[in-house]
Amino acid sequence: MDYPALERAARRGAVGEVLRQAAAELEEVVSGRRALRAVRHPLGFVCLPVLRDGPRGVCVHVFGPTDPGLTGHQVHSHSWDLTSTVLYGRLGNRRVGVHEEPETPTHRVFEVHSDPSGVDELRPTRRLVRCLPGAEQTSSRGQTYALPAGEFHTTVVPDGSPAATLVLGRTLPGRADLSLGPVRAPGRRVVRRTCDAAQTVRIARAALRRIHEPEPLS
Repeated sequence: MDYPALERAARRGAVGEVLRQAAAELEEVVSGRRALRAVRHPLGFVCLPVLRDGPRGVCVHVFGPTDPGLTGHQVHSHSWDLTSTVLYGRLGNRRVGVHEEPETPTHRVFEVHSDPSGVDELRPTRRLVRCLPGAEQTSSRGQTYALPAGEFHTTVVPDGSPAATLVLGRTLPGRADLSLGPVRAPGRRVVRRTCDAAQTVRIARAALRRIHEPEPLS
């Protein structure tokens, strides 16, 4: 996979090229030519990590009915710049204003430290903040949106229907993944559940089928 070429295609809105690349990667998984395993992310989606290349990464994120056990710490910010193209369905991102507020805080900032073993450790920091909802952007099939590192947001599937995105990430040095939690909450650990080979193929096959479905008439 040529990350720079894919990034350029996403940013200039070359939808066909992005969809073809996503479909090709999923076909590799379905055919068994790629042995990657899908991961159930704590934020409520399934991640298929198709590329890890130093600070750069590419994933297919598949959204479906949210597991109630995976919804903690929804408001978060990444340590990496994100460029995401919707492969099918609709996805909403609500930006969240976060301001330092030690006197009357609504949330505490937590650092998220992810171990290669699949354990996320959420460590409370001294930062006490006030959280205010901002503008929401909803993107549909073929549309691309970007989120810079450090911008707090939360992601929702507006109508609860299946959706998927091709996500490109470029990690920035000196940044940390952050999330918001209750002011008095202790630190905790969250385990990312890895799917087995059969589950991964089923997820990839369902996503591939929806990518190839004709776009509904408006």
